[in-house]
Amino acid sequence: MQNAINLIMPMPMHQNRLKERGFNQALEIAKLLSKTFAIKLDYTSCKRTKHTPPQASLNLKERIKNIKGAFSCQQNLQHLNIAIIDDVMTTGASLNELAKTLKQAGAAHVECWVMARTLPK
Repeated sequence: MQNAINLIMPMPMHQNRLKERGFNQALEIAKLLSKTFAIKLDYTSCKRTKHTPPQASLNLKERIKNIKGAFSCQQNLQHLNIAIIDDVMTTGASLNELAKTLKQAGAAHVECWVMARTLPK
């Protein structure tokens, strides 16, 4: 049985990182997917509240520790099927942590849609 996606949510970026970069690449991808598939876009309900070092230089164990508790969600997401959008998945630590946060906020089903997947080392 396939779950119809009710909501597209880009991977949140901490405000400090957003200021450094100038844009959230996951949000730009999510906007396009939302329009293409006519699925509601929500980029304000969940936030990255913990400013962490970039995940790229860390191994899996360090990534999991680094990202733990990094997100908060103030919205009731009861019964929603959500697609998290991100540009690149390496270990999946960030996606997994955000999915846990969404489920704690009531999401019924969470999928991770990524544009690229790095190869394991």
